[in-house]
Amino acid sequence: MSRPAAKPGDARLGTLGPLPAPRSLTHALIERLTLEITSGKLPTGARLPTEQELIAATGVSRTVVREAVAALRAEGLVTTRQGVGAFVADGRPFRINSDELSSLRQVIAIMELRTGVEIEAAGLAAERASAADLGRITNAYREIEQAIRRGESAVDQDFAFHCRIAEATGNPQFVRFLQYLGRFIIPRQTIRGTAGSAKEREAYLQGIQKEHGEIVRAVRIHAVAAARAAMRRHLLNSRKRYHKLAAELGDD
Repeated sequence: MSRPAAKPGDARLGTLGPLPAPRSLTHALIERLTLEITSGKLPTGARLPTEQELIAATGVSRTVVREAVAALRAEGLVTTRQGVGAFVADGRPFRINSDELSSLRQVIAIMELRTGVEIEAAGLAAERASAADLGRITNAYREIEQAIRRGESAVDQDFAFHCRIAEATGNPQFVRFLQYLGRFIIPRQTIRGTAGSAKEREAYLQGIQKEHGEIVRAVRIHAVAAARAAMRRHLLNSRKRYHKLAAELGDD
């Protein structure tokens, strides 16, 4: 017997079926429903299956269903109407998945997005930074220097430095955006792969640190245009370094 066609504003169960035993049933249901939504099987405006339909189709408890729907609502994938049900939201939230960043060239694409945000952040930091902000930026800069001297890659310290710049804008959205991108934009293998010897690696890192110093000096004297220019140079140079590494590794 053929399956009846879906009506506008309503959604069929599609590929939903019994879920495998634990890992996390809630997480598994979230993944299943997310796939239904992002693949278009549940289009914008479609009503999600009811609690009872989801329970019957997947074999999970009412608690699992409610937790999954709450998580999807928090992610902006669905909206709920009291007494009516849950519906696929209009438009998908911005998200970067780690499986989309399988090569350095894809990481570079994210760095381009970051560049526009951080140039403005540097300018705002130069304009607005308090004495306390400047102290935190200087400390972060010194922590990079100390990590380099210890022979470390200084990746964590580098990212912390950029976060201190973002914090000095006084706008928490800059920090949130940068922290969201952070784990994607500074791949640890990058610095490890750029130099054969400890001496060469230290020279490489000191070059980056010199660029950081130019940013610090501009922000410290509240030179807005100079801070933007210093951040632009630093991030453009970083992208050039990633491009060079990607070419050397044949990672495209």
